[in-house]
This record gives sequence, C-alpha cells and structure tokens, in this order.
Amino acid sequence: MPEVRHALRAMLATWGAPGAGDVAELLTSELVTNALIHTDNGAVVTATVAPEQLRVEVRDFVSGLHRSRAPRAEEGTHGRGLVLVQALADSWGVENHGVGKVVWFELNGGAA
Repeated sequence: MPEVRHALRAMLATWGAPGAGDVAELLTSELVTNALIHTDNGAVVTATVAPEQLRVEVRDFVSGLHRSRAPRAEEGTHGRGLVLVQALADSWGVENHGVGKVVWFELNGGAA
C-alpha cells in the first residue's frame, strides 16, 4: 500500500488545488484497504489524470459489493471508507467488471 500512495502522491504533485492530492490519496487508500480486507485476491489500481479531473479505479476479483452501512461509534475508525468517499468525492460508483468489480471516484481538482 505505501507504494500506491507514493506513486499517486508523485503523480499528483502539481495537480489540482492545494489539498486535492491529499484527498485523492486518502480516498484511494480507503478503496484499496476495502478491497484487500473484503477479498483474498488483491486489487488493481488505475488513476487517470486530466487537467480538470482525476479518476481512480480500484478493481478487485470478487463479485458483489460488501454491504454498506453506517458505522457505529464503538467501531472507532473501522467501516468509514465508503462514507469518506461519498463525502469527499465529486462522484463515485461501483461497476461489475466480469470477474469482480471496480469501485471508482472522481475529483474535479478542488480541495475538500
């Protein structure tokens, strides 16, 4: 996971408003963590950068989406990945992709 964050940080060093790269790094980390926790087959991360938009896709190899629910207070910080994505991304979604799925988000370059 540190390699993914480092590569994304380097790629976004001059992209977007101040803080936009930090938001992208956080959301990517959350999606990759979800993929690794809820599957046994790893994940593939793809980031597409344009001057006005970033799209990050995290593909896993298990069909179906883990049921999203509001985390309880006693769970600490566990279970908040998709809540953060919903709150901070300009758009996001899930697409079936043959064997597995792709969870993606887009940012328009502004800071949160």
